[in-house]
Amino acid sequence: MAGLRIEGEQEPLLGDTPGSREWDILETEEHYKSRWRSIRILYLTMFLSSVGFSIVMLSIWPYLQKIDQTADTRFLGWVIASYSLGQMVASPIFGLWSNYRPRKEPLIVSIFISVAANCLYAYVHIPASHNKYYMLVARGLLGIGAGNVAVVRSYTAGATSLQERTSSMANISMCQALGFILGPVFQTCFAFIGEKGVTWDVIKLRINMYTTPVLLSAFLGILNIILILAILREHCVDDSGRQYKTSSDEMQVPQGNIDQVAVVAINVLFFVALFIFAVFETIIAPLTMDMYAWTQEQAVLYNGIILAALGVEAVVIFVGVKLLSKK
Repeated sequence: MAGLRIEGEQEPLLGDTPGSREWDILETEEHYKSRWRSIRILYLTMFLSSVGFSIVMLSIWPYLQKIDQTADTRFLGWVIASYSLGQMVASPIFGLWSNYRPRKEPLIVSIFISVAANCLYAYVHIPASHNKYYMLVARGLLGIGAGNVAVVRSYTAGATSLQERTSSMANISMCQALGFILGPVFQTCFAFIGEKGVTWDVIKLRINMYTTPVLLSAFLGILNIILILAILREHCVDDSGRQYKTSSDEMQVPQGNIDQVAVVAINVLFFVALFIFAVFETIIAPLTMDMYAWTQEQAVLYNGIILAALGVEAVVIFVGVKLLSKK
């Protein structure tokens, strides 16, 4: 295959079989490298999206109690749900957007929304009242930004051959799981800063164990935007690895029969997995604080270690799926 790509660099080969189109050419080495650079950037995007989701997961309840004494566990449920609601609304919108426009556009806009949401989260302590509602809005906006997951998965599916696809999808899931692991770990590492922390008076920014993780997430989001602008290119190949390209450089994917039952079954399984995960996200911090009399700092630290261990287990499973798919 490498030989074909090297030869293709010198003289691209046009398809000559009956019914082949003039824009069906064998993949060149340059196209192959560009395609995989773009896919790896999306691995990073998926990882950072997961980190942004989980990096404050353990500290939402203590932070909510600190900024607004009127907040109770029922409102915590709404704060947690706002992320999922935002992602549910944004995913089909970004997906439709990416069908008609370059995928860079929805990716950059969604990441920018996530950066803005993280900055808002860091400042929810500033208003004199109704602070809990500002946190609700911040988490909802972060969920809207996470709607780019649909774009990431669709791009990867369209930019890989049938032989590469299962492994690439496993890599995406592994990056997602790795983000879930390192998010609580980052939060745990910042626990030593404490609740008080320090205040940057010039911009009224309070840097403590609650705000430092989201500031890190915002910085990584800006870095992600720069990498997408610099590296990501539009690529689309068929199941055999041939690239699709029209004279107007618009990506066109041939339509085929879709197994509707399989699609519905996969969506249901994905829903069940996230439904179970939402239990940990919602009640683990208040539950452990109540059952074990942990302080807010202890809840962040110990629950971070527990979720990190579970994340390692998930990565092992994804690696196993990737290896088994080659069989």
